[in-house]
Amino acid sequence: MDEYRKLFDLSGRRALVVGAGSGIGEASAMGLAAFGAHVVCADLDLESASRTAEAIRRGAGSAEGAEVDLLAAREVTGLLEKTGAPDVLVATPSVNVRKPFFEISDAEVDRVIDLNLKGIFRLMRDFGRAMADRGSGSIIVFASIRAQVVEPGQAVYAATKAATVQLARTLAAEVGERGVRVNAIAPGVVETPLTAQIKKSPDWYRAYAEKPALRRWASASEMAGAVVFLASPASSYVTGSCLMVDGGWTAVDGRFTPPL
Repeated sequence: MDEYRKLFDLSGRRALVVGAGSGIGEASAMGLAAFGAHVVCADLDLESASRTAEAIRRGAGSAEGAEVDLLAAREVTGLLEKTGAPDVLVATPSVNVRKPFFEISDAEVDRVIDLNLKGIFRLMRDFGRAMADRGSGSIIVFASIRAQVVEPGQAVYAATKAATVQLARTLAAEVGERGVRVNAIAPGVVETPLTAQIKKSPDWYRAYAEKPALRRWASASEMAGAVVFLASPASSYVTGSCLMVDGGWTAVDGRFTPPL
């Protein structure tokens, strides 16, 4: 029985959460620390990353803050030099441009791709290489339901999230024999700073709440369980997967209930 009790134990493990200053990244860092990991809370905003780390320490966990800009390759390299290869890497940062296809500018395309795709790629490449050289590690990247289902105005964001899933699958295929697992998590609608625009529109917010099978939005903390699972020995045979944490959004085709 003891081996099963330890399935989610992260004691002695080191985790790096990029985007830990708020939202899903913050919740991920808190969740990993609660199960015993030492967490490096990294974010573009060092102040917010440090606040997350301090909150973990107040809860008797172990954490430190770090600053990183994924748009700067040298900063990703510098973070790796500072932290070394962690046991767990969680990557959450994203930006979105909500506009009709024909109105999206080249500059806006570049902004979304530079962070959501290129930034995440270089993080996976540099830290993944270090993990593979050591012979162990778990990489967890955040995609979205938009990797599978779309709506008007999400062209570039959806494309980068589909690409994120394929990056995870490809890296999983390349480093599995070297002891590294790579998985993606696809949230549904989550109350985070990224979705603040939707919350300002009652009709839009309500429409999103009515779409999933659970008939509500998720909190950021509800993503932490999936992160802990993929980081822990409980998922030792899981790699190259995309775990849907969407309240049943992608399972439900419309809201009409037929008279069965």
